[in-house]
Amino acid sequence: MKLAVVLFNLGGPDSLKAVRPFLFNLFRDPAIIQLPAPARYALAALISTTRNKTAQANYAIMGGRSPLLPETETQAAALEAVLKSQGHDARVFIAMRYWHPFADETAKQVAAYAPDEIVLLPLYPQFSTTTTGSSVKDWTKVYKGPGRTRTVCCYPTASGLAQAHAAEIRKVWDAAGRPANVRLLFSAHGLPQQIVDAGDPYEAQINATAATVAALLPELSDWRVSFQSRVGRLQWLKPSTEDAIRAARDDGKGVLVSPIAFVSEHVETLVELDHEYADLAKELGVAPYLRARTPGVGATFIGDLATAVTQALPRDGVASFGPWLCPAAHGKCPHRHEAAA
Repeated sequence: MKLAVVLFNLGGPDSLKAVRPFLFNLFRDPAIIQLPAPARYALAALISTTRNKTAQANYAIMGGRSPLLPETETQAAALEAVLKSQGHDARVFIAMRYWHPFADETAKQVAAYAPDEIVLLPLYPQFSTTTTGSSVKDWTKVYKGPGRTRTVCCYPTASGLAQAHAAEIRKVWDAAGRPANVRLLFSAHGLPQQIVDAGDPYEAQINATAATVAALLPELSDWRVSFQSRVGRLQWLKPSTEDAIRAARDDGKGVLVSPIAFVSEHVETLVELDHEYADLAKELGVAPYLRARTPGVGATFIGDLATAVTQALPRDGVASFGPWLCPAAHGKCPHRHEAAA
């Protein structure tokens, strides 16, 4: 049995010249900007033009390109090695949503491999219509090759993911001398409130991940969830990470920030957290300001991905991995939607 695993991720520009088209691809996605196509394309062109200079400056801090693809390639190689060690004839592919390798490029590679079985596996632990949902739709449109396909829609409370986050948090806390007066901030990428109100389970899953990780860290009992990366004028999930840092200042606390929605380093961690929020904390007198790394290729995290793949093989359709089921109110949960159908 030939097994293909397709890892979904956001993608990132591989040069400064690629920043503007990357932003255009991002904001023309109907899952991100929910407007008719002509208005959406016009708005995407406007945003990508007005934000280009600032975004280029951010990517310049990281050497002129996003590290997301190299990090994802390392994760793919680690996952493939684990699957092969378990006896699977497996190849792991990468399909990025907004920059190369796009889904149509990867679909040709998978079809040429001619797998018997395909598992679609997002590197977004928490499901959102704007991330995993968008990637799955994109893949379904372009893949016409062989193989029986099933999807892992999310794994917000998987034990290996939680252990990997906890290990990174404890590592940075220990290195700082285990400061006592620190608040743990689980910072997740934000989302417009209207998307959550429409039934997107993302916020509930973020809270579940944070609680699962916090349960492994009783020594850091003061913890909060916050949201970063707001764009535009819509109301976004609250509190913002900026406001959470200000609240820590008001309470006389330092902060240890864990990027709870991310499994690899990219602009939201290496620039937004490491520079922008670090500068804010310094300006406010919030000390210490600490930042935990993402799970990366942590053994427990890669082990979880492998288990998610193998547990998906006997079934059809869409399901979560780990002890999680979205509450009934979250109608955009694909697992619940398919079960109801």
